[in-house]
Amino acid sequence: MPLQNIQDEALRIVQTAQQQGITLRLLGGLAVRLHSESAAKHRSLVRPYPDIDFATPNKQASKIEKLFGELDYAPNKNFNLFNGDIRLMFFDEANQRQIDIFIAQFVMCHKVPITERMNLDSPTIPLAELILTKLQIFEMNEKDIRDVCALLLDHPLGENDVETINVTRIMQLTGDDWGLWKTSMLSIAKVKRYVQTVEMDSAEHETLRARLGGLEAAMQNSPKSMKWKMRDRVGEKVKWYELPEEVRRG
Repeated sequence: MPLQNIQDEALRIVQTAQQQGITLRLLGGLAVRLHSESAAKHRSLVRPYPDIDFATPNKQASKIEKLFGELDYAPNKNFNLFNGDIRLMFFDEANQRQIDIFIAQFVMCHKVPITERMNLDSPTIPLAELILTKLQIFEMNEKDIRDVCALLLDHPLGENDVETINVTRIMQLTGDDWGLWKTSMLSIAKVKRYVQTVEMDSAEHETLRARLGGLEAAMQNSPKSMKWKMRDRVGEKVKWYELPEEVRRG
């Protein structure tokens, strides 16, 4: 039976998958919490975690369906039938908890390549990709903003992936995709405004302002591809993001 504690259950799933030769990595709010103590303890950043999100690098739907059946999860049959090559959903009836699995790619408001460097971290995807899955949300809500704050409060910007937000990777991805860059820049501005309104120590405020500013400057000044420059000429005249419909059980 699925464990009641959602973090323990997420880790159990990752470990069980590994034993069966299936690579799963956490993303979303739980991944943030595993990396960031502030997400679990800071008075202004704590939030609930109702669901579990995973990514897998391979199209192995049959193995994943078998795994979650053994773990006592019910599949979202209609969704999985039509989307199983890129995304799968399961449901924990006992705890009213949804499992969302992105297969070989992450596509929401934007496409973020999250699987090609999946071996650099465990049980989550690397921090650079993790924060981009939050910044790529065009209509960020408060829980996503809190997640970004927790990651930046607890991790420096740098050029590696060891409990560090790899700015080089973020520059690479946003410097090649104008839409991802544009939405991420808008999201950073939203997080900056939020930081001004919440209760934090002065040192915490300063850390967040400095790291948000550093990330913004790096993305602004990073080398841009020809594809990026061509799209920049069009700018906001053409919609550059998607608003994915949230799929829930029932």
